[in-house]
Amino acid sequence: MLGLRQIFSQAKKHPSLIPLFIFIGAGGTGAALYVLLRALFNPDVSCDRKNNPEPWNKLGPNDQYKFYSVNVDYSKLKKEGPDF
Repeated sequence: MLGLRQIFSQAKKHPSLIPLFIFIGAGGTGAALYVLLRALFNPDVSCDRKNNPEPWNKLGPNDQYKFYSVNVDYSKLKKEGPDF
């Protein structure tokens, strides 16, 4: 709480620092949310090894596992490999 109070006092003394505080706060929040997203929904990460030891084997050919794909429509992809 002391750090937040110090940021507000600095912002009152130097108003030109307000955009800096906003962008650094937004960047830190975005980085934390991205790490949380990758940790919870990435098939390479397995937090529950007892019930789901290999989560990447349950992905179908139509599942999107990338964060952002430019020109790929995953719903129209066909399976190219054998079942294991």
